[in-house]
Amino acid sequence: MSMRALFGCLLAAVLSLAAGTAQAHPHVWITATSELLYAADGSITGVRHAWTFDDMFSAYAVQGLESKTKGAYTREELTSLAQTNVESLKEYAYFTFARADGKKERFQEPVDYFLDYKDTVLTLHFTLPLKNPVKPRQLVLEVFDRSFFIDFQMAKDNPVKLVGAPAGCQMKLERPNDGTASAQKLNEQTFLNGENSNFGMMFANKITVDCP
Repeated sequence: MSMRALFGCLLAAVLSLAAGTAQAHPHVWITATSELLYAADGSITGVRHAWTFDDMFSAYAVQGLESKTKGAYTREELTSLAQTNVESLKEYAYFTFARADGKKERFQEPVDYFLDYKDTVLTLHFTLPLKNPVKPRQLVLEVFDRSFFIDFQMAKDNPVKLVGAPAGCQMKLERPNDGTASAQKLNEQTFLNGENSNFGMMFANKITVDCP
C-alpha cells in the first residue's frame, strides 16, 4: 500500500521533501478532536472529527489555490480541496475504527465535510455516520494510521465530547506514547511490508465509552 496516494499530489510534494532527508515516519501531523453523536433513544449514530494539519502540510495544500484575500481562504474557496481530502480517506477507512461490545462497526461515507484555514493551518471537519446505529454497553473508538505515516494526536483541551449521550455514560481517553523516535529508526520499506506494516496500532488514540 502506498500512502503517497493520500491527498493526491499535495502529499506527494511533502514526501519528496522527506525523501531528500531521512525517510522517517511520520510525515504528516494531525491534532484531532472528536465528538460521539447520540440519537434521542441513546443510540450512537456516528462520530464528528476535526483534524488540524501541521503547518508544512497546510502550506503545500493551499499552494496554487485562488483566493480573494492574499493569505486567507474561505470555506467556499476550499470546497474542492475538502472533497479531495475526504475521498482520499476512504481507502484508509478514514483512520477511524469502532467496536460496539467487541463487534466491529462500519461507517458510511463522510457528510457535512469542509475545510477552514486559520493561523496558517488547515482543519478538516467531517462527520462519519455509522452504517447501523448501535446502543452498546461499551463503545471503543480508535483513531490512528496503521503505517504511522500520519501521527494523530488528540487535542490537549476538550479532545473528546459526547453529544447527546444518555445520563451515566462515562468516557475515557487513552493517549499513545510518542512513537516518533522509534519510527525514525525504520526506513520507508519496513512500513509497507512485514511485521511493521501495522506499526501505527501501537500509537492509537483509544476512546472508550461505558454506558449503563
